[in-house]
Amino acid sequence: MNFDALGLSAPILRAVKDAGYTEPTPIQRDAIPPAAKGRDVLGCAQTGTGKTAAFSLPLLQRVDALATDDPCVRALVVTPTRELAAQIGESLTTYGKHLEDLWHTVIFGGVNEKPQIAELKKGVDVIVATPGRLLDLMNRGFVVLDKIDVFVLDEADRMLDMGFLPDVKRIVAKLPKKRQTLFFSATMPPEIRQLAESMLHDPVSVAVAPVSSTAERIEQHLYFVDKTNKRALLAEVLAEDSLERALVFSRTKHGANRIAQFLEKRGVSSAAIHGNKSQGARTRALDGFKSGSVRVLVATDIAARGIDVDGVSHVINFDLPNVPETYVHRIGRTARAGASGIALSFCDTEEREYLVDIERLIGRHLARIDEHGFVASQPAPPMTDLESRSKGGGQRPGGGKKKSSRRGGGRGRRGGRPRRAS
Repeated sequence: MNFDALGLSAPILRAVKDAGYTEPTPIQRDAIPPAAKGRDVLGCAQTGTGKTAAFSLPLLQRVDALATDDPCVRALVVTPTRELAAQIGESLTTYGKHLEDLWHTVIFGGVNEKPQIAELKKGVDVIVATPGRLLDLMNRGFVVLDKIDVFVLDEADRMLDMGFLPDVKRIVAKLPKKRQTLFFSATMPPEIRQLAESMLHDPVSVAVAPVSSTAERIEQHLYFVDKTNKRALLAEVLAEDSLERALVFSRTKHGANRIAQFLEKRGVSSAAIHGNKSQGARTRALDGFKSGSVRVLVATDIAARGIDVDGVSHVINFDLPNVPETYVHRIGRTARAGASGIALSFCDTEEREYLVDIERLIGRHLARIDEHGFVASQPAPPMTDLESRSKGGGQRPGGGKKKSSRRGGGRGRRGGRPRRAS
């Protein structure tokens, strides 16, 4: 199947072709047709499989068909992180390049609000936003959502957990009852699925891989190590020539800073990215990682759902996550768009219960690396009877974009109908 069979308009198909796409991915193949027809969609697929295009292409088509000379906000995309919001904005620019009468903007916190407000006053058709800044601008009258036709919740499982749920409910309360709703995520625990379906009308459920599964092209390996030796083990792992570009996950912000400082002292180009960093520092770190001047990016889980960088050869879980679904999102930062990758996880004694939850979720054991320079002082626990496709271990694993200029806002299309004066 090619994109011509998905019911997309000629300008969008031209943009897809310009972007170098030839065949839709499974999530795009299954989600775009019902979404293009106006159906609500609940989509679940592994990270790196094209979910952004799966909702962006039908969104743009619907909004373009509704465009008028007096623009109003017809579509809203809500996402958990600033980085992810900026990337979605870039995707809308790419896919909407031949839609002369469509404007979009990106709004999120951590940056000056004045350029964002100026864009909103000129009139936009699509807003991509994080919840905090969106609610602030709504409360002050700069954003009105009473004409929304398409509402997208990206990373729906994260947005519907207890951290974001109150904000999501406040946003949804301001939307028209009659609208199209698209929810997309890589993981969909049963309780989150039930909550999501309560916000959808007769949805088409699209799941192109087992829920919470991990990409088959990712080699997954595990090191048992004492907590005090984790940094030394990280340095040993990074000495491998096969490790070209690594994303290292720390559980805490201070931990991320300490890891990055340790690596810099060891001569490894690195940077940290987390919520306490200014948006400028986060953007510089991410741009350096994209360009290759930064070999190792150390991040908290803010990056698990907000970094889409080609060529990440390794993901390293310096700390195992205490939420098993987070493991799936983390390692999905490698092996994107059909590539292969390696995920390495360090597990100390206190984290072994997290390991049990992760392996139960993904339905397999991580391959143990039994021989390394910093073997844990306590014996590694035996594998359980969990069904596994990877019960081996003991061998060391082998090796085997254009910078964003957006800083929290900006125009989508240039040309076409004039927008209202600010």
